[in-house]
Amino acid sequence: MAKRCDITGKGVLVGHRVSHSNIKTNHRFLPNLQTKRFWSDELKKFVSLKVSASAIRTIDKLGLDAYCRREGVKLG
Repeated sequence: MAKRCDITGKGVLVGHRVSHSNIKTNHRFLPNLQTKRFWSDELKKFVSLKVSASAIRTIDKLGLDAYCRREGVKLG
């Protein structure tokens, strides 16, 4: 299963771990994804989404439908 946010599209980033002696080894930075149920007023039902923690905080402020409109995502 893909490690990607359903709404924002945040995904895995690639970089290096750097040791004290400046040796670089590959490292994957994973997004903080959570599976959460949200209520959609437009659909009149719960929608289960895999979203990042930052998206959850913004959805709590704006509401699911307004946030999806802002991001250009279609629910349904």
